[in-house]
Amino acid sequence: MPRSPDLPPALQSLLDYFRPLALYSHGWAAGESLLSPSVNLLGANALYAADDLDEVTLSAASTWASEYGVPALRAVLGDRGEAGHLRVGTFGALPLPSAIQVEQTSRLHLPRWAAVLAEAHGQPEWATPISRHLAARLESSPDAVLLMAYAGSETVGALLWQAGAVHLWGTLDEAVDAPLLSAAAELSGGEVVVSLPDTSPLTVYGGQAVSFVHLDWPHDL
Repeated sequence: MPRSPDLPPALQSLLDYFRPLALYSHGWAAGESLLSPSVNLLGANALYAADDLDEVTLSAASTWASEYGVPALRAVLGDRGEAGHLRVGTFGALPLPSAIQVEQTSRLHLPRWAAVLAEAHGQPEWATPISRHLAARLESSPDAVLLMAYAGSETVGALLWQAGAVHLWGTLDEAVDAPLLSAAAELSGGEVVVSLPDTSPLTVYGGQAVSFVHLDWPHDL
């Protein structure tokens, strides 16, 4: 994959992960914008750029997003953003016994997978748009893996693994987080780069805080 200049590891991982999931992309001198107007996936609707990106390019990125009717967002290090907060780092598989069973699922079950993901994030109305969007985008990502977590017969977690990273996942119970992420880590040889909500009790190493800021906010917040 192409590497954008001067991006911190956390932002580069997010960009590499969401690039194949985005509907549109636009390269800039020191970064790249992704857009997916039909879905509310933050990572697939953001600008990833070096800290010193000039105001002219920032304005151009904002204008480009507005042409598609999408709020112009930028992924930045730290917690200054108002549109979402993450911790991005490496998670190691935890060899803990669990009543949660995690299984790889066929893409034929993408509607159910998306329903769990959307419910986990408190936005069940987005299940169908996400399912349709990913069904098309994953056609060009044959190595991507969908995982679902079960507590008995109940589906309680959904996760998309690709290229050694997991930035799109969710669970209906915090107790499911570790088993689900551990299963994803096993796909990568025991470790996986993940995004955690800033409220998560789980630990990552080499972690960096990432947030999303609207481009029409002052850039020196």
